[in-house]
Amino acid sequence: MAGVSKCLKYSMFIFNFLFWVCGCIILGFSIWMRVRSGQQGIDSSMLGGVNLLIAVGAIIMILGFLGCCGAVKESRCMLMLFFIALLLILILQVTAGVLGAVYKPQVEELFNSTLNEGVSALQSTTGEYQEYQEEFQKLQKTYQCCGLQNGPEDWGQNFDKHKDICQCEVENPSSSDLCTYKKGRYIYKKSCGEVIMKQIKDNLVIVMGIAFGLAVVEILGLVFSMTLYCQIGNK
Repeated sequence: MAGVSKCLKYSMFIFNFLFWVCGCIILGFSIWMRVRSGQQGIDSSMLGGVNLLIAVGAIIMILGFLGCCGAVKESRCMLMLFFIALLLILILQVTAGVLGAVYKPQVEELFNSTLNEGVSALQSTTGEYQEYQEEFQKLQKTYQCCGLQNGPEDWGQNFDKHKDICQCEVENPSSSDLCTYKKGRYIYKKSCGEVIMKQIKDNLVIVMGIAFGLAVVEILGLVFSMTLYCQIGNK
């Protein structure tokens, strides 16, 4: 009976070792993003994508380790577990991509609704949203923006009561592209909603790139693992 191809066996090992390294990189990068986002005071509800990357990185590390062991020990059980887990992940990725495309309008509508709720909280003068307003002022300073949608108008009466809201803290604000003169003071020109949307789109490009690269690697992993599984069975 035919033996197991040494070339295929060690190709499978090297492939899964690189797969494991990719998992380490994704996990490390996503944890760094999570820590950095936390230090900059970004709301935790906006960190779902980063948390998902952490989970993906951990899963890839486990699968890479499983595939390496299955190849070295010529274990059909490990190779089958690797194949099934990888196939399920690939199916979930495709499903998530399809659902994301189908429900894109609803996601945009939900985002706009969240912005409207945020504007109402900024305009509140009852003190109920004081903590939210203070945290939002920190976010404005960090990202050099003002308001969520319409700049100072989003703050309502609070803008006139607090002179430091949206204040453009740069040298020579009159000649800076970041600043504009409104209501008797220099304030940041961009709205924070615009800045947040740009960050979401930039991160989405990164996530899509990672997902596409993983899909190619996963297909190769499926082919390698099933071929090796069959060869071990025929040995």
